[in-house]
Amino acid sequence: MDLTNILMGFSVALSWSNLAYCFIGVLVGTLIGVLPGLGPSATISLLMPSTFYLDSTSAVIMLAGVYYGAMYGGSTTSILVNMPGEAASVVTCLDGYQMARQGRGGPALGIAAFGSFIAGTMSIVGLMFAAPAMAQIALKFGPPEYFALIVLAFSFLIYTTSGSPLKASMMAILGVFIGTIGTDFITGAPRFVYGIYTLRDGIGIVPVVMGLFGVAEVLDNLEGLLQRTQIIKTKFTDLFPTLQDWKESIPAIFRGGFIGFFLGLLPGGGAIMASFVSYAAEKRISKHPERFGKGAVQGVAGPESANNSAVGANFIPLMTFGIPANVVMALILGALLVHGIRPGPMLIQEAPQLFWGVIASMYIGNVMLLILNLPLIGIWIQVLAIPYRILFPFILLFCVIGVYSLNNDVLEIIIMIVFGLLGYLMRKIKYEPTPLVFALVLSPLMENALRQSLLLSEGRFGIFFSRPISCTLMVCGIILFVLPFLMPWLRQKIVTGGS
Repeated sequence: MDLTNILMGFSVALSWSNLAYCFIGVLVGTLIGVLPGLGPSATISLLMPSTFYLDSTSAVIMLAGVYYGAMYGGSTTSILVNMPGEAASVVTCLDGYQMARQGRGGPALGIAAFGSFIAGTMSIVGLMFAAPAMAQIALKFGPPEYFALIVLAFSFLIYTTSGSPLKASMMAILGVFIGTIGTDFITGAPRFVYGIYTLRDGIGIVPVVMGLFGVAEVLDNLEGLLQRTQIIKTKFTDLFPTLQDWKESIPAIFRGGFIGFFLGLLPGGGAIMASFVSYAAEKRISKHPERFGKGAVQGVAGPESANNSAVGANFIPLMTFGIPANVVMALILGALLVHGIRPGPMLIQEAPQLFWGVIASMYIGNVMLLILNLPLIGIWIQVLAIPYRILFPFILLFCVIGVYSLNNDVLEIIIMIVFGLLGYLMRKIKYEPTPLVFALVLSPLMENALRQSLLLSEGRFGIFFSRPISCTLMVCGIILFVLPFLMPWLRQKIVTGGS
């Protein structure tokens, strides 16, 4: 890390245009975090077409602002309405809502905002130091190592999924197949296009994610969120936590920051996992675990710090290896690829203004969020009063306009609608869309690394096990992939043996 690079990053981030895009990103992210039922994945998919007309640095600055802004905003509805505005804020409901019922909604919101700011800043510092070092390691990676790393990323995703690993595997396989539609990049032969000109360039990520996360989100919310939850009336004049609150919260904030950062580095890891792990850790460490679920301030400080810290860490595998840690990072990867930028070990050298500009913008964005979240809480609460019959038609309209504006192609709107219905059906039968999108984005990279590796080895698959790094990654990936399927059998054997 070089001070010159940091100063260059701030010179990029402090330009009027990038300041404006950063503000738009964090403002929209906070708004989306406040509104129950929406999330950063759906929002980024909606905003992605608009970023294609920006330069790459401004585009990533705005999309990153949406991501960490949603983490901030999600705590508001969790604390005041007992309804998480974002999935990573589910745990905050447990103690935040109880604090609000006890008349301490102000301090709960305050500690959530300050904890998010402190942990988010910690994460950015970690990103600033860790990313260049990991980029040097990534320079030693060839096609076999990249293929093995992608296999490991898929295995992590399936291993950490909240649902059935078999269903997650099926979605990943479907995503890989969809990613092969289009023109073969080596032979130039069309694959699975059936004479449809639009499919020659493949199925775009934007119609897919807008369908799976935008249209499906609206259809699902129309069914499940028509009932309004009562908002707890609380005074916002005293948003600053007491000295006792700070005494109990500061260790939880730092622990949550470290937990979120390290879990955010893992493929498949992210804010949701970090918040749950942080809450479990705080409850285990606490001398009074019986207070948790009844208004313990640590139950707000730890998870809110962890989910914001994970956001900064998510950028490290994306920027250094070109591997997204979760579906939001996969969408940002898709936006970079559209701009002709290939994240990887050479990104810091080839596009230093983008890398350091984004890091500097995250510092600035965290300050903006602290200013936005505390004084404007009353306004965010009023946003919750927007009727869904007005909100959701606008979301669908933005989806249609966004997809059509890409290539002025009606067929892409049809693709979006098909994936929207598919996404809604997947939710009904408990299939997660994340592995599908993850696989769709990584499929071209995976195929490219596989075919290059086989060309190097003259068709021998042993190349993946003859090189130390690729062998280690492949073995770890295979173990993680097989483990979820073996665990039920192992438990049954243990129980049977014990009886």
